[in-house]
Amino acid sequence: MAYSHLLVAVAPTPESHALLRKAVDIARPTQARVSLITLATDPEMYNQLAAPMLESLRELMQEETQHFLRSLAEAVDYPIWKAQIASGELGEHISAFSKKHQVDLVICGNHNQSFFSRATCAAKSIVGNSGVDVLLVTL
Repeated sequence: MAYSHLLVAVAPTPESHALLRKAVDIARPTQARVSLITLATDPEMYNQLAAPMLESLRELMQEETQHFLRSLAEAVDYPIWKAQIASGELGEHISAFSKKHQVDLVICGNHNQSFFSRATCAAKSIVGNSGVDVLLVTL
């Protein structure tokens, strides 16, 4: 089956590079679009006593996540159509992005680190709500 738009759920880990390379391998033969989505880390979960510093910390984490997405996109020899940073429920964001941008394949990684543990937990929601094919890749 040929896909026209792949959405890859990534996290700031080395495994995301392998996940994106796999997506590019799928996209390249048909010149499909590739987009990225990641969850922003919420600083409140680190220290609720640091309220005055949270806004600065939030901005710094957003900046670091944007830098990660740029470096990930630059590491592959393929254009990245769109990169989105989300917060909250991954499945809901993937579903909304898929509908808005006509995604026909969602690719998620699976290993024991926090983001992908959430992605695995969200897999049922993603499969049930996205209305598109989902590829869960073991990393």
